[in-house]
Amino acid sequence: MGTPASVGLARTLADSRLRNWDYFHILDDALLIVSELVTNAARQTPNQEIRVQVSRDADGLIIAVWDRDPQYPRPKPRTTLTLEDLDISEDAFDDNGGRGLHIVRALSVRCGATRDPAGGKWVWARMRP
Repeated sequence: MGTPASVGLARTLADSRLRNWDYFHILDDALLIVSELVTNAARQTPNQEIRVQVSRDADGLIIAVWDRDPQYPRPKPRTTLTLEDLDISEDAFDDNGGRGLHIVRALSVRCGATRDPAGGKWVWARMRP
């Protein structure tokens, strides 16, 4: 379900799988990608089903998150950000987000979104181990 607890659960499950595959050298980056993708899915589809897939193939690791929303995620425009730019007031705290997809792009060799024929979309990232 798309709740704040989903992020921690997804990280825990991904952490276990990555450790079993001896992917310790990319563990932190992979878990950050899981966090960003699950956070986006939970925000787009609150209290609805989301799915997380962590798999590997001959080309590396694939992290994918499905949600029901057919809209592809759109990152905020890239900007140079300073502490003075952040509005840390309680009313505007959530407005400081929206940069997670830039992080995913920086940590992965490829990433994107794919519509699911059954509905919704998969947002994914590929990493090389």
